[in-house]
Amino acid sequence: MLVLGIDPGSNVTGYGLVQSSRGRLVHVGSGIIRTKASEPVALRLKTIYLGLIDVFAEFKPEQVAIEAIFHHKSSESAIRLGQARGVALLAASQSGFEPFEYNPSTVKSSVGAHGRADKDAVARIVRLLLGIPLDVPTDQTDALAIAITHCAFSRTASLRSQGSPS
Repeated sequence: MLVLGIDPGSNVTGYGLVQSSRGRLVHVGSGIIRTKASEPVALRLKTIYLGLIDVFAEFKPEQVAIEAIFHHKSSESAIRLGQARGVALLAASQSGFEPFEYNPSTVKSSVGAHGRADKDAVARIVRLLLGIPLDVPTDQTDALAIAITHCAFSRTASLRSQGSPS
């Protein structure tokens, strides 16, 4: 199963693809879609949308997972994140997917970090799990963590539906 994880952001949207096969995880690709803070919001959202459409076309994932909404200290940053998430959900929908959503605490704990771990701690674990270089940015490792989370949850659900012990 090839899973695309998306970590939406108004400045940087990370994406990461993980192939799960027989319990093994393989890094297929990852990247970022960067917008310019000086551009109008509508143009930035268009950049995110078109970038994700390109990712769907290039990699042809089988499933998509995205970070769910969580609480922010600032209502302004929550709105910006909500806009980026909305564009990511639209791109996924128009590409034929209904994304699975995971909150940050679930993502952190599923990769082996604690629920309050920072981005650097999650990045270190993801780099170790997938054997990727240390210079991969945290926006990409966050997206890869989301994909890893979906692989773990879908495997557990599959085992339960087959009647296997979990």
